[in-house]
Amino acid sequence: MIKNLHSRRGFLKGTALATGGILLSLQLPDAGRTRAALAASGPSPFVPNAFVKIDDQGVTLIMPHTEVGQGIYTSSAMMMAEELELDLDQVKVEAAPPDMSKYMDPNLYDQATGGSMSTRSDWMRLRQAAAAARIMMVSAAAARWKVDPSTLKVERGIIRNPAASQQLTYAEIAPDAATQPVPKDIKLKAPSQFRLIGTRAKRVDTAAKVNGSVLYGIDIRQPGMKIATLALAPVKGGKVASMDEAACRATPGVLDIVKSGDDAVAVIGEHMWAAKQGLEALALTWDNGVNGKVTLDTIVAKMDEASKTQGVVIRNDKNAQAAIDKAATKLSAVYQSPFLSHSPLEPLNCTLHIRADGAELWVGTQVPVRAQKAVADATGLAPEKVVVHNQLMGGAFGRRLDIDSIEIAAKLLKDIRYPVKMVWTREQDMTHDYYRPYYYDRVAAGLDASGKLVGRTHRVTGSSIYARWAAAAFKNGIDPDAVDGAAETPYDEDAVFTDYVRQEPDGMNTSWWRGVGPTHNVFVIESFVDEMAAASKQDPLEFRRKMLSRNPRALAVLNLAAEKAGWGQKLAAGHGRGISLQFAFGSYLAHILEIEVGKDNMIRLLRSVIAVDCGITINPDTVLAQMQGGMIFGLSAAMFNRITLTDGAVDQTNFDTYRVMRINEVPKIEVYQIHNNEAPGGVGEAATAAAAGALANAIFAATGNRIRSLPLADALGA
Repeated sequence: MIKNLHSRRGFLKGTALATGGILLSLQLPDAGRTRAALAASGPSPFVPNAFVKIDDQGVTLIMPHTEVGQGIYTSSAMMMAEELELDLDQVKVEAAPPDMSKYMDPNLYDQATGGSMSTRSDWMRLRQAAAAARIMMVSAAAARWKVDPSTLKVERGIIRNPAASQQLTYAEIAPDAATQPVPKDIKLKAPSQFRLIGTRAKRVDTAAKVNGSVLYGIDIRQPGMKIATLALAPVKGGKVASMDEAACRATPGVLDIVKSGDDAVAVIGEHMWAAKQGLEALALTWDNGVNGKVTLDTIVAKMDEASKTQGVVIRNDKNAQAAIDKAATKLSAVYQSPFLSHSPLEPLNCTLHIRADGAELWVGTQVPVRAQKAVADATGLAPEKVVVHNQLMGGAFGRRLDIDSIEIAAKLLKDIRYPVKMVWTREQDMTHDYYRPYYYDRVAAGLDASGKLVGRTHRVTGSSIYARWAAAAFKNGIDPDAVDGAAETPYDEDAVFTDYVRQEPDGMNTSWWRGVGPTHNVFVIESFVDEMAAASKQDPLEFRRKMLSRNPRALAVLNLAAEKAGWGQKLAAGHGRGISLQFAFGSYLAHILEIEVGKDNMIRLLRSVIAVDCGITINPDTVLAQMQGGMIFGLSAAMFNRITLTDGAVDQTNFDTYRVMRINEVPKIEVYQIHNNEAPGGVGEAATAAAAGALANAIFAATGNRIRSLPLADALGA
């Protein structure tokens, strides 16, 4: 199935609705039916399932991925408008309904948005769908006018016959086009023909965000709707010990108390304040259970022990350990990367209206099919009886790839028959997150007498997200994300050994976080490369250049960043520059960060220079925004963030204890893009992964202190 999704012919076999519009689909059982037969049969038995819809309201992109702030609604609309010969303002965007057979991301095993995959997965299929629609409409116009389709011109959704001064809009010809066969061979535009792709475009969602008309999940209002908030066991596996229901029900505005199992209680109120006050009056106490003595220290101690054992081998080339044993210079180190919270600005929430015969869910989710199934499973309804209204999200960073908040809400509200918006407080959101895993890395390397790398080993120890989230991708004990960037690096390497030890932490749920595996592996690799350069008394830039003879694209971004950052120019006392280089998410990126470390050990971030090659660029402004936002997100985490536990409960409860970088702390960020016609890479997470390594290396350059444990401010004692 995955191969078929990448096949142009396999993708475009399908059907179109004949009710005044066109709808392209993936290959379906009735693909052999002619379009004329479908038109004669009236409304098709096929549900709307594809990417292009054209009717008297105009052109709509049925968007297979969700908008999480990354600008995908704009760049995907640009791809579609390009092949449909439209301008961007002529394309509306509509979130696709849950339907795995039509909207599955072939790289994510799900109808999901994540992994910086949206553009990479949609680059061909959206353009093919749009081009096929255009060909069908031109063919329909040609049939009506009895002319050769090649003689017709299309501009801004108007088909013209220059020889007879005839013209038709897409909306006018759409009913005829619905009877045309889906073209078997689609000729897409060459890059030299692009009008929109590669140009700067204003985001299609900006105006609504500025004027306040946009609706996020937390903004939903429904007639008769009530508000609920919840309390979850502070320790995983804990359960309610006692509560004062009478005091809660006596709170003004409280309507009901609902429970799910022994570990979740919610209060429904006329408004959020009533629900929150009622929850406080409930005076919950908890039995913390088996995880009541878990601390961060106990988790790390187990990881340390696990990391001393042989893991599942990921890469074993040319006996790296033997090469290290014979090397003139030997290095080894342990690096640690902490648990991290997502903590998006919009805390978790969803609105549910459950009825006996069906349900509606309003939520911002990265996984609409899983969201639908969560409600269906909790209520006993068939999935098709659950309507999902996917909303824009006020941040996610991977948190909304999990549906625990929807599952909990559906279980709590399954017997409630009026609409209820379930809102997590910031404290519940932060203390019951699905955290970025803690990683414990053992690395070693050997250099010959000339300072050349002759062998490298890397053992990654940490939780497996894939084993829980996408078991089909967790094969032979290997989590591909946990080792992403560890086994394969941009550098010339011949003798490499990499293995993975799965170690699940007590009392913690782990999940995707913006960048996940590369956010820790790039930090480890790039820090350790700097250690190699220092051990061989080589300049960090020159050391890297010597190892890039086989990777011209990586060398190009490194050289560009170095040039723009002024590498080699003398710095003031207390200043330092650090480098990070990576190939991750399908893109090449080099980052050079300049900092100042004061006498009080306070770190001041001065200048961040990013050079990125993400292949063909849809919207340069999107790349710029994602580089800036991703870098701030990554630097903020590297500087300040970690999740710790005491007696099984998370210590950090809000942004006073889980620090976010302030505006005055953000460095000047410069982004330089290399444009080419290579396949597009991802940009949503790339800059986040490039932050920590450059920062750690800059600290070493400024102070001589080597940082091997995050966050960096804690390591410095600042």
